[in-house]
Amino acid sequence: MRLRDQEVCKAMASDKKPHAVCIPFPAQSHIKGMLKLAKLLHHRGFYITFVNTDFNQNRLIEARGPDSLYDFPNFQFKTIPDSLPPSDPNATQDVIALCGSVRRNFLTPFRNLLAQLNEDNYNATTPAVTCIVSDGVMPFTITAAHELQIPVVVFWTFSACSFMGFYQFRALLDKGLAPLKDESYLTNGYLDTIIDWIPGMKDIRLKDLPTCFQTTNPNDEIFNLAMKSAESASQASAIGLHTFNALEQDLLDALSSMFPYVYTIGPLQLLLNQQVSPDLERLGYNLWKEEPKCLQWLDSKEPSSVIYVNFGSVTVMSLQHLVEFAWGLANSKHYFLWVIRPDLVIGDSAILPPEFEADTKETGLIAGWCPQEEVLNHPSVGVFLTHSGWNSTIESLTAGVPMMCWPFFGDQVTNCRYTCTEWEVGMEIDNNVKRDEVEKLIREFMEGEKGNKMKNKAMEWKNLAEKATGPDGSSALNLDKLVNVLLSKN
Repeated sequence: MRLRDQEVCKAMASDKKPHAVCIPFPAQSHIKGMLKLAKLLHHRGFYITFVNTDFNQNRLIEARGPDSLYDFPNFQFKTIPDSLPPSDPNATQDVIALCGSVRRNFLTPFRNLLAQLNEDNYNATTPAVTCIVSDGVMPFTITAAHELQIPVVVFWTFSACSFMGFYQFRALLDKGLAPLKDESYLTNGYLDTIIDWIPGMKDIRLKDLPTCFQTTNPNDEIFNLAMKSAESASQASAIGLHTFNALEQDLLDALSSMFPYVYTIGPLQLLLNQQVSPDLERLGYNLWKEEPKCLQWLDSKEPSSVIYVNFGSVTVMSLQHLVEFAWGLANSKHYFLWVIRPDLVIGDSAILPPEFEADTKETGLIAGWCPQEEVLNHPSVGVFLTHSGWNSTIESLTAGVPMMCWPFFGDQVTNCRYTCTEWEVGMEIDNNVKRDEVEKLIREFMEGEKGNKMKNKAMEWKNLAEKATGPDGSSALNLDKLVNVLLSKN
C-alpha cells in the first residue's frame, strides 16, 4: 500500500472516533486532573485534543523533553494564547491576572481552535469535534459548545464541599455577606460567622468557604470567575467531580438535588491504574522537572518514618515562615523529604540557614519537585505536611496517609476543614506558623496515639476509594455515565 493510501486509511479510521476537546484551567493541578481524565477517555475510544496555553505547553516541554508531547496515537496537543504579558517561565503565573484573562480573552481563540479542528476534519486529518470536556472554571467553553450544538461536560478538579462553597458565592453577594465592607473584616471575628443555610454543610463558618469572596472589591477577578463558573455549571450537559461518593455523601445528595447530572469520578489515578492505554503511560503531568532521587532516598528509610512536605504549585510564603517550618522539622528529629519550588518564597530565594542544613544532613532531603503520588504511596512515608490543595488531599487519602494542613487560599481552607473535622485524618497548623507547633504536631503524628488513629482512619478512606473505583464501584459506573453523556447528541 502506498504511503498516501495509508494516510487516507488512517484518517478514515480516526474519523469514526468521537473527538473530545479537553481544556484545563491553566495551572499545574488542573492540568494534571484533566490529563488523567483525558487518558481515561482515550482508553474508551475517544480521539483527544488537549488544549494548553502557549505558556504552559512550553513549560511542559521544558520539564519533560522536546518530544514528550508528540507521537501519541489519536491524542494531540494544541495551544491557545493566554493574552498575558511575559513572566518567569519556571513559575506559576499571577492567578488574579489569569482569572481576568480567562473571563475576557479565552473564548475567541478557543472558538477559532474548534473551527480549525473541524476544518482539519474536512481535510481528513482529524475527526470532527463531537464534545468538549472543560475545566469547571473555564465557563466560556459552555458558550462555544452551545454554538456548535455538542455536549459539554464541566470537570471540577475540586472536592464536592469546595464546589458547593463556590456555588454559594451568589447567595453571599445577595445577602450582603460579600464582598467585605473593609479590610478589618478579615481580622475582627466576622469570618467566624456560622452559615447554617448551605445544603449538606453543617457547622460551617464563613472562613471555611473558599477564600475568593474575602475581598473588598466587588469587581475582584477571582471572586467573579468562581461565581460565574459555579453558576454556569447548570448549563453544561453534566458535571464531573474529582471525589467519590463515600467521602462526601451528604454534599453529593444536596448537589444532585440542585443539578440534573452530577458524577463523581475519583480518585482518577485508581481508575487509571486499571484502564490506561499503554500508548499514553509515558505522558506526564508536571510543569517542573521531577527529581528521581526522592524515591531512591525513601527506599533507605523504615516504614512510616518520613514526613513528606510539599506546599503545591501555587502557595507562597514569607522567608520567616519557611524558616519556622525548617526548624520545626529539624527539631522533631524525624526524617523528612521537603519539596521547595524555586518560587516558593515571596520576593526572596528559598535559602535555608546553614545551621539547619548542617543539623539535618542525616535526616532530611530537599528537592525542587518530585513524583508526588509515587512518594505518597511509598511505605516509608508516614505523614504529609500539605497546603490542602485538592489534588494533594485526594492523593493522600488514596495512599492512606494522614495530613498536617497549612492552607493558603481558595478551596484549600475548605479541604482543610473537612480533612480535619469530617474525615478525621488531619490537624491544622496555625496560619502564623511557629516551629514549636510544627515540632509538636509532627511528634503527635509520628509517635502519638492521635496520630495512630488518623493513620488508621486514612487507611479506611483508602479502602473506600479503592472500592469506589473497582469494577462495580460508584466512580467506575459514573465514568461510564459521563462517557454516555459525551457520546450523546446534544
